[in-house]
Amino acid sequence: MDQTVLELKDISQAYGQHWVVKNLSLRLEKGEIGCLLGASGCGKTTVLRTIAGFEPLLRGTIVLNGKVVSRQNETLPPAKRAIGMVFQDYALFPHLTLFDNVAFGLRGLERSERIIRVTEMLKLVGLDNAHAKYPHEISGGQQQRVALARALAPKPDLLLMDEPFSNLDVTLRERLSCEVRDILKAYGATALFVTHNQHEAFAVADRIGVMDNGAMLQWDDAHALYHCPADRCVAAFVGEGMLLPGIAHDSETIETGLGMLSGVFCATAEPRGAVDVLIRPEDVVHDDTSEIKAEVVRRNFRGANVLYTLRLVSGDLVQALVPSHCDHKPGEYIGIRSDVRHLVTFPKKDTV
Repeated sequence: MDQTVLELKDISQAYGQHWVVKNLSLRLEKGEIGCLLGASGCGKTTVLRTIAGFEPLLRGTIVLNGKVVSRQNETLPPAKRAIGMVFQDYALFPHLTLFDNVAFGLRGLERSERIIRVTEMLKLVGLDNAHAKYPHEISGGQQQRVALARALAPKPDLLLMDEPFSNLDVTLRERLSCEVRDILKAYGATALFVTHNQHEAFAVADRIGVMDNGAMLQWDDAHALYHCPADRCVAAFVGEGMLLPGIAHDSETIETGLGMLSGVFCATAEPRGAVDVLIRPEDVVHDDTSEIKAEVVRRNFRGANVLYTLRLVSGDLVQALVPSHCDHKPGEYIGIRSDVRHLVTFPKKDTV
């Protein structure tokens, strides 16, 4: 049976007259990795700080392993929450070896137990042969892993990570995000991290909460966020794509400038009449034999693929992700066909 480690119940926080978190709720089960995803200033780091106990709540409740740790006018000190924290800058002590950095939070253990524990943690993160080195002698990615080992060493109930990959270059960030997930899963940790990078969220998290202006728009897994976004804001923030005007004739088909579309509807209510349909780049296939032609408006070369922005005969725009050996310039016309599997529709309004 699942065990709820963290539960946020309608929490709110404000700075002066400015509400930075508004009635936000989520649940994180034991062994799950959660992520708060959103643009800078959306309130995600404030949520992390309230969970850690660094800031009080104005409204709502924070429950950790069934115990209330925060509510209005009542905040359990951070040291009593059994929470580990990985900061954005890692916060390693430069004058201490990697061994002593990891051992810093284990002062209550006997020396022999401390040695065993630190050795286990450094082995877990792949640095068991570097215990005598200092932080300046290792790479940024290795520093991140040391910070992770130090946070996990006291066996916290919950691990919090604040933008853990932001100080790394793009290539290292992608590799380390997968490594961190492997480490957390091998340890069985329950963790919550914040990021503005959806690729990091997809690579690491089991459940992702998209935030905007202090509110939680959707708390779901990556597949559901991408293929069944709850609203236009989630659709615009997660992944790529464009909204294509259409007419929903029944529960199975929608008429658009891309042709008649059919697939699995993701709307809670059956769409009727004028709608906007979310078309992802992979929904549009380059096919020279197709009767549907579109003008190349823009090309974004990405190495293995090219993201084309195309204008349909109707004047509407769509995007297509095409292998880069098909090289087309703006102004050219190419054949396309639809391969829409998930029909995400919104009531007709101005596109976002």
